[in-house]
Amino acid sequence: MPVTQVRGVDISWSEQGAGPTLVVAHGLTGSRASSTLDWSVLTENFRVVQYDARGHGESGGAPVENDYRWNELAEDLLALLDVIAPRERVHGIGISMGTATLIYAALAQPERFAGLVLGAVPTAYETRAAQAANYRAAADFVESQGLAALIEVSMNQARAPIFEDTPRPTTGPSVREEILPQVLRGAALSDLPPRSAVAELAVPSLVLAWDTDPGHPVSSAQEVHRLVRGAEMKVATTSHEISLWGRVASNFLLGCR
Repeated sequence: MPVTQVRGVDISWSEQGAGPTLVVAHGLTGSRASSTLDWSVLTENFRVVQYDARGHGESGGAPVENDYRWNELAEDLLALLDVIAPRERVHGIGISMGTATLIYAALAQPERFAGLVLGAVPTAYETRAAQAANYRAAADFVESQGLAALIEVSMNQARAPIFEDTPRPTTGPSVREEILPQVLRGAALSDLPPRSAVAELAVPSLVLAWDTDPGHPVSSAQEVHRLVRGAEMKVATTSHEISLWGRVASNFLLGCR
């Protein structure tokens, strides 16, 4: 897999398909390899670039919590695009942390993006404090009990009802144990940009939400949809509907050329 150094860290990425570049940004503690979402249909019309965010998957990262703030991850993405898609307007798909990354990146350089799919918008604004506390507690737990203990606890936790008919993941976070606490605390320090800033987002956007998940509440997606002028929105109420997100995203982005 290609590796590109940006902002002092090696970022690992892969590409499939041909056409306009479409970058896919994964969620917190995930990676391009661990995603359960099927983006393969996108390769019919796009050069699909998936990358591991700083500290995730096969990318490098240091035990510095501020490195994992969402605005910093956006700067990583923009620097990566300068190397792998210079002077090209690209499309973007994000999930959770990846969605926040794309929002920050598109606000910083709107001219770089032709269309955005903002999936599984994370807790934001009024709902963020409780989720941030969960991340800090998980970071403390890893430091005191170890990653294996965290995975064991996670395997026994209730899942969002929408995912009850899907296989439970059998692997742990795609983050090295020695930096996982800082990655989690970086997420705890993060939130979406202020509402006034999000309202200035000038890139065609589709907001995709899934129901019944407090970590990615529909209320967050609704707020982004309300703020971004002209944005479209779809809410999945079954896991089957989520499995179709690749086609839904492709159809939307094809109209953003």
